[in-house]
Amino acid sequence: MRASAFHLSTTREIPAGAETVSHQLMLRAGMIRQLASGLYTWLPLGLRVLRRVEQIVREEMDRSGALELLMPVVQPAELWQESARWEQYGPELLRFTDRHQRPFCLGPTHEEVITDLFRREIHSHRQLPVNFYQIQTKFRDEIRPRFGIMRAREFLMKDAYSFHLDKDCLDRTYQVMYETYTRIFTRLGLNFRAVRADSGSIGGSFSHEFHVLAESGEDAIVFSNGSDYAANIELAAALPPKDARPVPGQPMTQIALDDATESRVTVSWMMGNDGTPVGLVLREEHRLNAIKAEKLPQLAIPLKPVAADALAALKGHAPHAGMNLIVDHAAAVLGDFTWIDPGTGNAWAHVNWGRDLPEPTCADLREVTVGDPSPEDEGTLEIARGIEVGHIFQLGTKYSAALNAQVLDDAGQNRTVIMGCYGIGVSRVVAAAIEQNHDERGICWPQALAPFDVALAPMHYAKSATVRDATDALYAELQAAGIRVLLDDRNLRPGVMFADLELIGIPHRIVISERTLGHHQVEYQARHAPESQLIGREDILALLRDALEPQDRS
Repeated sequence: MRASAFHLSTTREIPAGAETVSHQLMLRAGMIRQLASGLYTWLPLGLRVLRRVEQIVREEMDRSGALELLMPVVQPAELWQESARWEQYGPELLRFTDRHQRPFCLGPTHEEVITDLFRREIHSHRQLPVNFYQIQTKFRDEIRPRFGIMRAREFLMKDAYSFHLDKDCLDRTYQVMYETYTRIFTRLGLNFRAVRADSGSIGGSFSHEFHVLAESGEDAIVFSNGSDYAANIELAAALPPKDARPVPGQPMTQIALDDATESRVTVSWMMGNDGTPVGLVLREEHRLNAIKAEKLPQLAIPLKPVAADALAALKGHAPHAGMNLIVDHAAAVLGDFTWIDPGTGNAWAHVNWGRDLPEPTCADLREVTVGDPSPEDEGTLEIARGIEVGHIFQLGTKYSAALNAQVLDDAGQNRTVIMGCYGIGVSRVVAAAIEQNHDERGICWPQALAPFDVALAPMHYAKSATVRDATDALYAELQAAGIRVLLDDRNLRPGVMFADLELIGIPHRIVISERTLGHHQVEYQARHAPESQLIGREDILALLRDALEPQDRS
């Protein structure tokens, strides 16, 4: 591709309102342009990268045995009403009516549509297992779209749905998809981690998230330095301390908060499932994990903090045995601790369980911290930031039961199938890759994602016949070898040309000039290398083949 015939639209200025590096660089490199809040047009350069992701995802999904199809973006309300998600999903579901006043929505996900297709098409257990996938546009009406395509309203996603007669079959497909995702993100050249995760609103009891590691990541992921344990911080278990609770010392005494010297506990009052307040007690240095708390049977779901008027009855009261409390394991082993009143900030010192407060009902309530023991008791925990780019779920029968998706088994009996769900944010991968691979000059694409393999940067291409002929000959040679080349034949100063090529992140650059050609050489520089090097003209093709060989260019 010649740059003069390619829409290469770069800018030096950081766009206003672009908060993340990926958003800034995608705009500056001319990859995307905003149409409206959360809606983006993919320009030719960005689309080349997006298609690279899509191609690798498709190849590995096909390799896994999954079958590609394509479902509509527009979905009828009846299916969502069958699954009871028409009202449950919330305002992210963009609802509208057609000219006949029939209700529809733009699909944020496709569980209902694929389950409806299955119940119409598959009738016998002999047709199982089956795994259908698509690469399709999704729409979620985010309340605050931000970070460019990282959290856009419209995005490209690969979603797959598998159907099984029994749990063992689902487990086998789940493992295949885990391995498939590992291959996909490895081929994409990303530093990633798979972690145990909460299934959230999609449903199911078992899931893994795949995170691209980046300091700018929205999610905290936890992993052990002594084993393969890894989990989203929302799911990471905090082991109970092995220390025994000390024997009570001095009598409980009300004090000024500033005078507190012992370990402190804090209490968050939530509505119980019977409408009465329940106090969640943690050590002051720990944070409440809302996902863990929502799994407690004693609490109303979703979590509801106790209203101010209901909390008034608790204000100013000393700790006492009648309080309805659930205590984090780490707080349950404290003795002679300071209790902070939830309403007034009053404090009592030398408080003890079993004497001043009831013997604690214990649960894992907190977020883990760096240095906590691993839940597998091997090593300690570390925390990194990650960007979620993939999520696989074991859905169970949440959708198949609601939509009556059944097959006949060997005995001729109807059996409700169980399902798996497997998603990759195809467009989000592009942004995540930039967050992980950039420097002060611009994007540093992994080879598999680059819009071009190599850039040819001729000096005075329009003025020098020698440079032009040598460049054209090399351009033809590299193209014949299957290497994707951008020939920058624009009439630009060298500094401007180099800045553009570095900004858009092409992995390899070859500078051709009369000076180097006089020695039968060209100047080569890898995008990540600090300096260039001179190489013989006859050695260029072999060098590039060696550089590109470890990566997929199909």
